[in-house]
Amino acid sequence: MRWLRCHKMIVGFGFVLLLLGLTAAPPAEAGSWSPGAAGAAAPEGSPVRESGARPAALTFKGRAFDTCRAPSADTMRRWRASQYRAVGVYFGGRGRACRSQPHLSHRWMRTVEDQGWRVLPLYVGSQSTCVFARHKKNVRIGRHPWKQGTAEARDAVKRASALGIGQGSPLFLDMEAYEYRNKRCARTTLLFVRGWNREVSRRGYLPGFYSSAASGVRHMELSRRAGVRDLPSVVWFARWGVKNGLNREPALRKTAWTPARRIHQYAGNVRERHGGRTLLIDRNVMHAPVARIE
Repeated sequence: MRWLRCHKMIVGFGFVLLLLGLTAAPPAEAGSWSPGAAGAAAPEGSPVRESGARPAALTFKGRAFDTCRAPSADTMRRWRASQYRAVGVYFGGRGRACRSQPHLSHRWMRTVEDQGWRVLPLYVGSQSTCVFARHKKNVRIGRHPWKQGTAEARDAVKRASALGIGQGSPLFLDMEAYEYRNKRCARTTLLFVRGWNREVSRRGYLPGFYSSAASGVRHMELSRRAGVRDLPSVVWFARWGVKNGLNREPALRKTAWTPARRIHQYAGNVRERHGGRTLLIDRNVMHAPVARIE
């Protein structure tokens, strides 16, 4: 009976590994990436520099918004009347909804930084093979997820650099909600994400990850608990309709991605008007790294 119980435990653990996609090793398995280390906590709204091997990261604690198309520099100036001090911008990726970004440029980055804004760069690349959103099914991950993730990471770094986003900055991979309990899909998605993370990190940037708290972020947390390497350095979790906060998310253990490594998107598709300009935005609270604009 004791042997039988042990056998069942081993089989059960193997099933969990298979579910998460952890049994498939990527090519040339190499060094790990720690999703934890960060600097000391900062007062609300204060930027704090961190030390490390790569260029120093700049962290910010406060309110942020993201919107599909980067607003004009004048609108950003007017929105200084709001409670927000950081903005998420969609700078690249074949899955990006607003491909036309007439305002987004190196000059725009420098201008909004001079206005006092912090920037969160979002890259919407290939999506999970079991993504829920119909409009994302045409950009799903292909047959070679690790190689594809690596190639898209190179593209992300190239595009970020062209905008003046320097090393030490986070680049957030936007992975829309997917059925992570699907074993084959979980395996493919995790390999893609890990390949993207490793290449972004290798090139001197911080790999970030945005997804639904109940799907992609839960998948990353289960992988973290299982000891998987090359996971995101920063998590941006979407859970709408709840009280905003960084430490109340049930999908994450309190010790995961702390300190200064979390962003909570707590409301989406809301209209706000500040300084005479109205935008359709998502609302976020954060304590995490932001872009270093060169």
